[in-house]
Amino acid sequence: MPRTTSEVHILPGDPPIEVLLRRSARARRFSLRVSRTDGGVSLSLPVWADQSEAIAFLHTREAWLRGHVARAPGRRRPVMGGTLPIGGTDRPILAGPGRAARFDGAAIRVPDDDRMAARIRVLLRALARDRLSEAVMRHSDRLGRRAGRVTLRDPRSRWGSCSARGDLMFSWRLIMAPSEVLDYVAAHEVAHLVEMNHSDRFWALCAELCPEMATHRAWLRRDGPELLAWDFNTAPL
Repeated sequence: MPRTTSEVHILPGDPPIEVLLRRSARARRFSLRVSRTDGGVSLSLPVWADQSEAIAFLHTREAWLRGHVARAPGRRRPVMGGTLPIGGTDRPILAGPGRAARFDGAAIRVPDDDRMAARIRVLLRALARDRLSEAVMRHSDRLGRRAGRVTLRDPRSRWGSCSARGDLMFSWRLIMAPSEVLDYVAAHEVAHLVEMNHSDRFWALCAELCPEMATHRAWLRRDGPELLAWDFNTAPL
């Protein structure tokens, strides 16, 4: 028997909401989730649960569900003549020569073709690597510790991580956040080189490296989903 199966249910109303029903061998109860990225809705249920019970549960949470769906950011896609944030500032996207996207400090210049979004994604990853590597080196030098390998990924649920070996992972989407927010995430993960936990000592170390960390953590909670909503796939939505 497969561990996970899924099917789509349409919750009627204005507007109707598409809900992905996911049966999982690991589920012990009904669990309703609204994606912070695009408002997609999923309902996890145990393999033994009756689907009618799951639908009834869904209806009891309808008001909560519609509120969260309404507040979720919609998918966004870079378009020629539009803007995209770098360092927390909206930058114009303009047609440029060559085959790669470039950032000249004021605007993103990229060939106007069907691979524009993918080219911009490559640019953002390169900018993120440079700025995060610099921030990691600066904070680790301050602590007298040496970080391991720095990698960039595109996780949905966290902005960074530190392994037991001292390797650091970051979301390349941080390059779109204000520079101070990116710097805080780098400081947070570097602090784990000393304290591999979230104890009071860890947070004190974070505050030492980044005194305004509370402001930056609040920004990520409030505005971070907007970064996740950007779609850089080559194929149009």
